[in-house]
Amino acid sequence: MQPRRLVYLGTPAAAVPPLVALHAAGFDIALVVTGEDRRRGRGNERTPTAVKAAAEELGLPVSHDLDAVAGRGADLGVVVAFGRLIPVDLLAVLPMVNLHFSLLPRWRGAAPVERAILAGDEQTGVCVMAVEEGLDTGGIYAREVLEVGGDSADMLRDRLVAAGSSLLVDTLHAGLGPVAPQVGPTTYAHRIESADRRLVWDRPAADLARIVRIGGAWATFRGERLKVWDASVVDHGSPAGAGTLLGDVVATGDGGLRLLEVQPRDRRRMPAAAWLSGARPEPGECMG
Repeated sequence: MQPRRLVYLGTPAAAVPPLVALHAAGFDIALVVTGEDRRRGRGNERTPTAVKAAAEELGLPVSHDLDAVAGRGADLGVVVAFGRLIPVDLLAVLPMVNLHFSLLPRWRGAAPVERAILAGDEQTGVCVMAVEEGLDTGGIYAREVLEVGGDSADMLRDRLVAAGSSLLVDTLHAGLGPVAPQVGPTTYAHRIESADRRLVWDRPAADLARIVRIGGAWATFRGERLKVWDASVVDHGSPAGAGTLLGDVVATGDGGLRLLEVQPRDRRRMPAAAWLSGARPEPGECMG
């Protein structure tokens, strides 16, 4: 199958580059389906999704309704971070592929990039897979492996999106052949909650540094929440208990975490040195 006329389903910024790549490659995109506009601020002003804004700039028709997919004469639906499961009756009408940011069956679900970092995975990747009724259970048409390295979740996602956009275009140009079944243990990338981002200081510093890398890590200091946006693992060489501030280093269950960039409540992000200069921790004072 060599699809030429497509329906595209996607919502966040990560789904924009694949849409742009397909359009630039000459595919006929009959319709873009995306999430509803979101209300921002205190007024009634609504902001379109990143995919809707990009589609309108490209002059493509946009809908928020999955029912609009039928009757467009498309050969294939392409799903990238759409955020909703595709109904089985729609799949019976139009076959679909999904660009998924993991090496399936590892990290099926909502947060594959963050879960790969938190687990300390050395490799991850992208898959072009068939969409089935189950959650990310379909066979694989193509995949590409990437090293995780020390990237933040945003940096890693950008690399995965770039690789995935090229892989998607190449796979559709070549035509969809038989799919390969997913092989290996299945893990699920559950949505990241606030509790996943909390820095619990009796854990090893290496674990806490991975939490910082996914974005939005937080702890408390003097009863107020403090976000930690950048940090590094060090050997502090002190018998201080977990959570103790030793200059710009916080003692942990194994090693120390040097604070590099933080954000106090109701303040902007700032170098940790600037925050410490204002906070003036007492000797032996701890973070929660």
